[in-house]
Amino acid sequence: MELDLSSLSSVRKFASDYKSSGRPLNILINNAGIMATPFLLSKDKIELQFATNHIGMLHLTARSSSKEGRIVNASSEAHRYAYREGIRFDRINDPSGYSSWPEYGQSKLANILHAKELSKQIKEDGANITANALHPGVIPTNLFHHNIVINGNHVINGLVNVLGRVVLKNVQQGAATTCYVALHPQAKGVSGEYFSDSIFPSQDCFSKILLDTISLPFNCLIPLIKSLLVYQKQLLDPEFFIFFF
Repeated sequence: MELDLSSLSSVRKFASDYKSSGRPLNILINNAGIMATPFLLSKDKIELQFATNHIGMLHLTARSSSKEGRIVNASSEAHRYAYREGIRFDRINDPSGYSSWPEYGQSKLANILHAKELSKQIKEDGANITANALHPGVIPTNLFHHNIVINGNHVINGLVNVLGRVVLKNVQQGAATTCYVALHPQAKGVSGEYFSDSIFPSQDCFSKILLDTISLPFNCLIPLIKSLLVYQKQLLDPEFFIFFF
């Protein structure tokens, strides 16, 4: 089945086709994404990184329905590169002042906030479903192909390839945390957390992550999450919220 997360119509078709197949859905890993692209708009006129990394993933999750399972959002430590105020909801589609890394960072921050809020709502609904976010690690994949500094210089590209074998994770290592959160018995029942290096998070992990990310007191994160929900609901029709939200 074909799925393009940058296109809401593609997400709708994929969800419809999957449900028609009759296959069960117990684990949903929201992993696909793009990084540090030049300013581009998706088919739905949303900034491409935010559209692909968050809105498409959100739409797919909203169209999922299950009595038991795990939802895993592949975020990134790059959420720390988000704008100091967190997410610029009123400027997501504004090319003026566009900066590829902070834009990528805010899409990854949105993944973490989404997992936290989704976990809360699922718990209120009494469903046996968990939702978590994670950092898979830095892996030398084609995710870097938009980076002009790396790909535009053969010397730097060569150094990255050599050093990457020593300091970066390979694909198998990069998949380890995702597999841990999605499959490991120790992660059963754990929800609304942020994992890295397959490490079980501490109780205050979420607050520490976000306090390090943005210059806001922790109690101001609640309005930030609510602003994210309002923004999302403006993009997605209510009929699409089959289970979540």
